[in-house]
Amino acid sequence: MIFVTVGTHEQPFNRLIEQIDILVEKKIITEKVLIQVGYSTYIPKNVQYKRFFTYLEMQQLLEEARIIITHGGPASFLSVLSQGKKPIVVPRLTKFGEHVNNHQLTFARELVLRNYNLTVIENIENLKEAVLSFTDETSTYNSHNDKFMTQFIKIVDELFR
Repeated sequence: MIFVTVGTHEQPFNRLIEQIDILVEKKIITEKVLIQVGYSTYIPKNVQYKRFFTYLEMQQLLEEARIIITHGGPASFLSVLSQGKKPIVVPRLTKFGEHVNNHQLTFARELVLRNYNLTVIENIENLKEAVLSFTDETSTYNSHNDKFMTQFIKIVDELFR
């Protein structure tokens, strides 16, 4: 199964959803696809979709999916990495009215430079090749949440002494 998520940002991400829909319509993608479309206005004709999923539903979909295609929101693709999977990241771009700036592209590029295991799609036409050549690779991303929380609790405890 391929799971696609555009996150919860209030601007549409029609470009990604429409491209996936076309790839399914042309039978380039033949496996089941499920898209979280968020506030997008393009409604897919060839795949299952839902506007939003709960946190638990998202976790289950990330676990079950063979391929995960996500917008460039750091929380979205870092959660894919934390599941030990390699995301295909399509950053939202200002020139298409998808975000207020290009921070998603900048951040994704920076993580690639730091050897994070993700594929960044800067031109939507390259999505087809990324999906067709996808191999199940594991991620070596390690979340620092536990370390952060330990340090945070220590700081809070010291403030209230």
